Amino acid sequence: MLQHLSKEIRECYLRAEQSKRLAETAPTPAARKDYLDMEQRWLSFARSYEFAERLSNFVAPFWKHKGWNDPQP
Repeated sequence: MLQHLSKEIRECYLRAEQSKRLAETAPTPAARKDYLDMEQRWLSFARSYEFAERLSNFVAPFWKHKGWNDPQP
């Protein structure tokens, strides 16, 4: 699955997985909670990137149809 994702999204998922693994070996309940919270933030960040990519892919044909420049750099 990860091979079809952008570099940024892939990085977010990898960081989320790292955070989850760190939570499993955390020395204290507070540290475990912090790592699990971090995992959720990375997953949220990945979903934000995914949404932006889907939106961009959706509007790209309309931009081209109108003859406008693509808004992405």
